Amino acid sequence: MTKTISFAAVHFTVAFSVAYVMSGSVLVGGAIALVEPAINTVAYYFHEQVWNRLGRAEPMAPVHMPH
Repeated sequence: MTKTISFAAVHFTVAFSVAYVMSGSVLVGGAIALVEPAINTVAYYFHEQVWNRLGRAEPMAPVHMPH
């Protein structure tokens, strides 16, 4: 859990910094830093759903190990 919280802090800091540098606004930087991770969380959920369906639809080819 500590690693997750640490990564969230890094993500927030990077998102805020980029948005602030691009816009010059603390308000815009803060808003983007809060909204972007929430949207990414939802996008990640759907991304995983697609990958799970693809994984069931296409069985992996057997791996041939050299002798």
